[in-house]
Amino acid sequence: MTKETLPSSEPWLNRTTLGVGLTSLFSDWSHEIATAILPAFLATIGAGPLWLGMIEGFADGLSSAVKLASGHFTDLLRRRKPLVLAGYIVTAAGTGALAIASRPLHVMIARAGAWLGRGARTPGRKAIMAAAVPPAAYGRAFGFERLMDTVGAIVGPLTAVWLLAGSGNNYSRVFLWTLIPGLVAVLSFAVLVKERPRSDPQRLPFVTGLRKLPRSFQRFLLAVGIFGLGDFSHTLLILYATRALAPERGMAVAARLAIGLYVLHNVFYASFAYLAGWLGDHKPRRKVLALGYAIAGVMALLLVIGGNSLSHLGFIFALAGIAVGAEEALEDSLAAELVPSAQHGMAFGTLAAVNAAGDFGSSVLVGLLWSAVSPQVAFGSAAVLFVAGAVLVLRLR
Repeated sequence: MTKETLPSSEPWLNRTTLGVGLTSLFSDWSHEIATAILPAFLATIGAGPLWLGMIEGFADGLSSAVKLASGHFTDLLRRRKPLVLAGYIVTAAGTGALAIASRPLHVMIARAGAWLGRGARTPGRKAIMAAAVPPAAYGRAFGFERLMDTVGAIVGPLTAVWLLAGSGNNYSRVFLWTLIPGLVAVLSFAVLVKERPRSDPQRLPFVTGLRKLPRSFQRFLLAVGIFGLGDFSHTLLILYATRALAPERGMAVAARLAIGLYVLHNVFYASFAYLAGWLGDHKPRRKVLALGYAIAGVMALLLVIGGNSLSHLGFIFALAGIAVGAEEALEDSLAAELVPSAQHGMAFGTLAAVNAAGDFGSSVLVGLLWSAVSPQVAFGSAAVLFVAGAVLVLRLR
């Protein structure tokens, strides 16, 4: 047991874990308000889908690169908290700055700034939480954080609809409102999160730090990457459900039902993030994560089979939510288990970069196969990658 590892008798739900959870809830609440109205706002200033894709793609790419760099840098620091806190401040300010945007380029700069802060804070936040709980409780701690984050993702769009209606579709005013939960997130982290200074951080060059990551973790990243190549954006599920329901119910009703199914997805996501983490603390984490990957495979196979009944689609969306909850809670906790605490920042940053590459690759792969061949081939390919990822995770030692 290292100096940064707590004994198993320590409670996992402590001040720091609660602080990180509340911070994730309010921060996600803030930027999900902005995300929900961003496409409509862009339309009002004459920007279409191309601009939206460029803005989101640039912001996500920047965030991924910063996560990798931040993961290395945070391992060099005696205290990670100031860097993480600065990241939350930048995210809140960047999101609120959308209120003064009048051109698509302004939106891109504000969104990129917000996501730069998001990338800078993520590896350090996860490393702080891993140091605040016993290794035997990694699953519950990371599952709890994902649960709180997803609650913010559910409340955010609902808040956006309410604010937009109350402001007479004044987008700038709604963007300004994002500062309230954003600043509450900053205060939650500043006041509640406690960090023990690290005694002797390693001063390793970036490449050396990568090479020193354990071989078992490198094999884990391979499994995550293969799974990620099939892990398509679940907004595609909304498109799939809309198309499946439209012939019998009409496009307007189908679109509303598809959004309702996505809310169901997020409810299962929030619930099973914690449950999967809890199970991972009582059973081998690699087996629980492999089960989550396998559930994603079943979900993809049900998409291949097809069907337009609401119950069939509801089951698919529920399985998708369960799979994401298990994936996010267990990938983080397994990374913390496989890597020494001195390299947790690098581990979380590298894991985030692999996931980001997988997200991009899967969007291209599944989207291209759907358009060029058929949705059955697209989702069938995803199912194969999901099962391959599950097998590789099971082979970890």
